Amino acid sequence: MRVGRIRYINCFPVYGAIDRGVVELGAPPGDALVSGNPSELNELMAKGQLDVSVISAVEYARESSRYLLLPDLGITSDGPVRSVMLFSRRPAETLEGGRVLVSRSSMTSVALLQLMFEQVWRSSPAFLPADAEIADLARTGVESHDARLIIGDAAFMLTSGTSALAADYPYVYDLGAVWKEWTGLPFVFAVWVAQRTTPVAGALAVHAQLIQSRDWGLAHLDQLSAQAAVVTGVSKPAALEYLSGLDYGLRYEHLAGLTTFFGKLAASGRVPNGSLAFLPAA
Repeated sequence: MRVGRIRYINCFPVYGAIDRGVVELGAPPGDALVSGNPSELNELMAKGQLDVSVISAVEYARESSRYLLLPDLGITSDGPVRSVMLFSRRPAETLEGGRVLVSRSSMTSVALLQLMFEQVWRSSPAFLPADAEIADLARTGVESHDARLIIGDAAFMLTSGTSALAADYPYVYDLGAVWKEWTGLPFVFAVWVAQRTTPVAGALAVHAQLIQSRDWGLAHLDQLSAQAAVVTGVSKPAALEYLSGLDYGLRYEHLAGLTTFFGKLAASGRVPNGSLAFLPAA
């Protein structure tokens, strides 16, 4: 079984016990786990090179005929997410005709941002794909764009004040917070899925191990926050606040947010009008 994971610190609570050997996937983590950003994992799943993986929520909506959702696993926020952020030189409502750089690393965040410009801010900028990892940001002059969407560790580091680049953008929008204000619902950024061709018994075994590892991680957030602080350079309290603000379940309220998001995408023609399908119990 080949299992995908997002390389950002927001996945530490799900994979921390596996990395430490507390929970075993049936093979050494270096052999069983494949790390990447969300878009890279989407592509590996689409090519059939992974059996189970976390993927962008939008990728599931676009390819639901290929995948089965793993129950009770997601990366969600009920309000601010702190790592999916629009950094802008002007108010979002005034960006008509402006240039907005969007991260190539995340399909869900880009789709959500486009919906917000259309239906919340009522503005129509041009969206330009760009690299937005922390090492990329300094190479893109602020004069080349009006705003940029940044996700993951890079966004968290900017919002936590560990980079002077944040001073270039006086207007900052947390997309999790904007969604909550707009709909009153949590937002699901990523889900775990299995290929429909993956043997059910194997997928169920991985699912059980991921749940066990997730539960260990949530009980050891202090330890994982110390690790996240080393990786990102932010303070341990800031890392703990960030990880504690995320939810790694997929309960009714999350499904309500997910189906609302998918409904808006389907209504605008961005994804097929499908339904959710979960991995069977046996």
